[in-house]
Amino acid sequence: MKQKIYKTTATLWLYPGESAKWHFLTVPKDISQEIKETYKGLRQGFGSLPVEVTIGKTTWLTSVFPDTKAGTYLLPVKAKVRRDEDMYVDEKITFSFQVKPK
Repeated sequence: MKQKIYKTTATLWLYPGESAKWHFLTVPKDISQEIKETYKGLRQGFGSLPVEVTIGKTTWLTSVFPDTKAGTYLLPVKAKVRRDEDMYVDEKITFSFQVKPK
């Protein structure tokens, strides 16, 4: 099965907390719902799914994690990616990703 590539835009945000260093992009609800239904049998620890993400010229492997309260997936964005792509909190970021089943 050919993996669908999702392309969307979201606002980069910082996880709240005293020692929080985690930055995330929230996958829109409609895409999150499609992913949840399509890949329900492939979820890993904490309900995560492995993904390949591209922002600008940077591509990397990571996982998306479900936010059960919001009904969306959260995409963590590493510091190296934020530096390389000159990204800041509250900035709208366009990204593409695809689920990469193991």
